[in-house]
Amino acid sequence: MALPEAACLLYFDDEAAPAMRLAQAAGLTAMLIERHRFPDGELKLRLPVDASGRLPHRAVLLRSLHQPNEKLVELLLAARTARSLGVQHLTLVAPYLAYMRQDIAFHPGEAVSQQVVGGFLAGLFDALITVDPHLHRIDRLEQAIPVPQAVVLSGAEPLADLIAEQRPNALLVGPDGESAQWIAQAAVRHGFDYAVCTKVRHGDRDVAIELPPLNAQGRAVVLLDDMASTGRTLALAVRLLLQAGAASVDVAVTHALFAGDALQALHDAGVGEVWSTDCIPHPSNAVAMAGPLAAAVQSLLVV
Repeated sequence: MALPEAACLLYFDDEAAPAMRLAQAAGLTAMLIERHRFPDGELKLRLPVDASGRLPHRAVLLRSLHQPNEKLVELLLAARTARSLGVQHLTLVAPYLAYMRQDIAFHPGEAVSQQVVGGFLAGLFDALITVDPHLHRIDRLEQAIPVPQAVVLSGAEPLADLIAEQRPNALLVGPDGESAQWIAQAAVRHGFDYAVCTKVRHGDRDVAIELPPLNAQGRAVVLLDDMASTGRTLALAVRLLLQAGAASVDVAVTHALFAGDALQALHDAGVGEVWSTDCIPHPSNAVAMAGPLAAAVQSLLVV
């Protein structure tokens, strides 16, 4: 089994570095999609075709969907154009997948964005590879994005490897019940002790948490989660753990969204180190995901 020789990796200029890492790891030719922005913000794309004006039959498009709104338009233009240029199998690699939070209508008239955006992406791509999608009430990514092939990777184990190097015998703590399965996966890899907090959310920036029964006295504690946005929940947990006698509290997340002053809020709370995967570019990036992403790409492209 081998990759088709003509398969390529399409990318945009602002993701050149991760595209080169992924292309090298997956054995693909990286090809830049050119962008032009008109004065009113409208976009024009130009895809990298060969001398005959065509693209390979199989292509992979890299686009991590943080700050997603304009990127969704890019995906629409790029995917439809790629099809017209000969691509028959198109895979989206979205290390961070947006619009997965809103999976039901909590109030009358609300858009269920997971269903809307999921259907939109399924209409453009044959396959999707992502990392730790923020799913609540569904078990499989295909329920949100009904593509023929969907691969979900996790940052839990590579982050656990980093924690084992930096904080041997750490106590892992999840900030809420949604992190339970994920943090258990990380803990079992190196035999870490772990516990999960209880969280009550009153709004985007209004949350309360309670520590589970645990003995944090003198322990190096690492808060582990799939994403950090405002940082408020993690900051609350940091303060509670330090009050409970933790010797240190660090944070490890897959997706470093860190909106506004989120990172400062964590440091103000007393956090030590902040580690993240490179699914979203951020100064805290400490774990590379090119290897696992490349393996997933290869599994979908082998002939």
